[in-house]
Amino acid sequence: MTTLYDYFRSSAAYRVRIALNLKGLDYDQISVDLVAGEQRGTDHLLRQPQGLVPALVTDDGIPLTQSLAICEYLDECHPTPPLLPTDAAGRARVRALAQLVACEMHPLNNLRVLKYLVSELGASDDAKLRWYRHWIDEGFTALEAQLSWDAGSGDFCHGDTPGLADICLVPQVFNAERFECDLASYPRIQQIAANCRALPAFAQAAPAAQPDAR
Repeated sequence: MTTLYDYFRSSAAYRVRIALNLKGLDYDQISVDLVAGEQRGTDHLLRQPQGLVPALVTDDGIPLTQSLAICEYLDECHPTPPLLPTDAAGRARVRALAQLVACEMHPLNNLRVLKYLVSELGASDDAKLRWYRHWIDEGFTALEAQLSWDAGSGDFCHGDTPGLADICLVPQVFNAERFECDLASYPRIQQIAANCRALPAFAQAAPAAQPDAR
């Protein structure tokens, strides 16, 4: 059985849960409590040397890390339904949208960065929140523009079926809502997120639906 080491509120783990659900794959879940520091335990570091989640251990015992790499692995091993378009230009567009979120926005606002801002740099809670909202606005402004003027968009980030870009978008919208960011300027993002959340694969992957949710 495939095993996912995750944490209910981790954006990166949330992406992998969505991908597994879209593929209709069964998997075991083992929670790694990021607040309690379980990610720094010896056993987990053998699976994920960075001390992060997710880690996916395949049914033949291979540990995989990095959410986008895991999603593409799942897409290659289980090609139906596809997470990427069949054409090269479409795949490049979807990867660019996904990376805008996963590689540009999320790393600046994840838990370890926010904790460092406060504990090592002495940022106040207000300054931390302003930091968070600034990078949400920077990223979502660019993403909203791309989704609005690009003919490739449909009910979802690319066309009318969910894919890799949507897998990245929905967890980031969840985070923005959690930190009470004003999303009024991003109607396209909000509509696509709503379309995704109406699907069982996304709903079942939501943080509140996880065994370790609190």
